Amino acid sequence: MRRFSAEYLTDTRRGMWEDRAALAPLSLRDRERVLDVGCGTGELTRVLAEESPATVVGADADRELLTHVDADGRLQADATRLPVCDGAFDLVTCQALLINLSDPVATVREFARASSDLVAAIEPDNSEVRVESTVPDEASLAESARRTYIEGVETDVTLGGSATAVFEDAGLTDVRTRRHEHVRTVEPPYSTVELESAQRKATASRLAEQRPTLEAGGMTGSEYDRLRSAWREMGRAAVTQMQDEAYHRRAVIPFYVTVGRVPTDG
Repeated sequence: MRRFSAEYLTDTRRGMWEDRAALAPLSLRDRERVLDVGCGTGELTRVLAEESPATVVGADADRELLTHVDADGRLQADATRLPVCDGAFDLVTCQALLINLSDPVATVREFARASSDLVAAIEPDNSEVRVESTVPDEASLAESARRTYIEGVETDVTLGGSATAVFEDAGLTDVRTRRHEHVRTVEPPYSTVELESAQRKATASRLAEQRPTLEAGGMTGSEYDRLRSAWREMGRAAVTQMQDEAYHRRAVIPFYVTVGRVPTDG
């Protein structure tokens, strides 16, 4: 499973749940005990606690990430082997977790074991991400890199749109899916995180981190070198526009909120 820093999770999930209508199928007002698996730094965990009278527990395999989680309880646990009794919670959920796992169906089955009622997953389809930018080449470069990255990554980072099939294969019933769009904007005044992100584009440092995955997706060394050169030029243009407070970027990341019911015997 891929690992992420607290800073990365906090930044990428910033503003994710300003609109919480897509969470309606979770029936949060009716919950008593909720487990948020792979909670990371707890952005969804906090939303669940705000929207529900339930006892909310955040679980993650990373002990360091759990220190950032404000919940009724914190549990260090592997998502595929939850150390809880059968039916200990009436909702077991996750956000952007299944896309990082090699066997999402088995993980959803484990969620169903731990739940007496509902299982939910909030997963993106990274093939549907849309980017608009005042830097002319940014959207096309991001799209090109994304397509190759998706081909090279070992797990299904497009799973959101097909999560219904995962839930049904795991034996859940009454499966429903609702689309939620996470819109991330960069505009003046720029935050420290946004300024640092532009500087990383100008050095192509994150692209360098992704190089093994890009090459696994079929990118040759010369193709990577050309992409890196164009990426750095794009980053420098973003930095220049920021200095003039002229840089604007808008990214739309589609998430699919999928909910299924644990079947009852008989």
